[in-house]
Amino acid sequence: MLLEERLDEIVKIVNERGSISNQELVKMFGASESTIRRDITTLANDNRVIRVHGGAMSVVSGGGMEDSEVSARRIQNSDEKIKIAKYAASLINEGDLVYIDAGTTTEYMIEYITAKDATFVTNALSHAVGLARKGFKVYIIGGLIKSVTEAIIDSEAIISLSKYNFTKGFFGTNGLSSDRGFTTPDVREADIKNFAMRRCAKKFVLCDSSKFNKISKATFAAGSDITVITDKITENIKGYNIKEAAQL
Repeated sequence: MLLEERLDEIVKIVNERGSISNQELVKMFGASESTIRRDITTLANDNRVIRVHGGAMSVVSGGGMEDSEVSARRIQNSDEKIKIAKYAASLINEGDLVYIDAGTTTEYMIEYITAKDATFVTNALSHAVGLARKGFKVYIIGGLIKSVTEAIIDSEAIISLSKYNFTKGFFGTNGLSSDRGFTTPDVREADIKNFAMRRCAKKFVLCDSSKFNKISKATFAAGSDITVITDKITENIKGYNIKEAAQL
């Protein structure tokens, strides 16, 4: 296959799937990993795909307006997410009752949590399994499972959350802007985030800097009483308490 044909085919596959890893492309085309990395770099420079850690995303799905598969979001900005997650995990103390929202950055927290006597509640299937495997006491709320994000949503989830008074809550977001606050693509997920956040004494949103001044479909929170943990402050988002993980 000629180079231009392979590049066109990669763009087609990425647009169809939303994202793909380098390893998957290596298997598909029988090319070396270095060749695929060069192809992705070429396509990214031409704005035909978005280059992410370990793969590529569609330029169509990269703006945060629509949900993408969890597997795709895990590889996007993973170094930044891990940096944020490590610090967020250090904020959990013995005896805390903690809510952990669905999301890839919040999922990275699990590996770094050390407070063995903390109790956790989550609306994410993968988070519940990960916490249980590490020996933590964890409850998962009831409701409808959304397959794309692996989150539990809908009115049953609200009812499940209404019994809890959390000492701390950690949330993901698809965007943060001065005028629209924290946003996410699904109104039903926004409702869960909003309700859970109102049950938390201390609220933290894990937001890598690529999401600054991005706006998705539904606002779930706003306000200076929420601490934003990010990898680096690249832009001024007025009205928000934003901290860099490295500075805390």
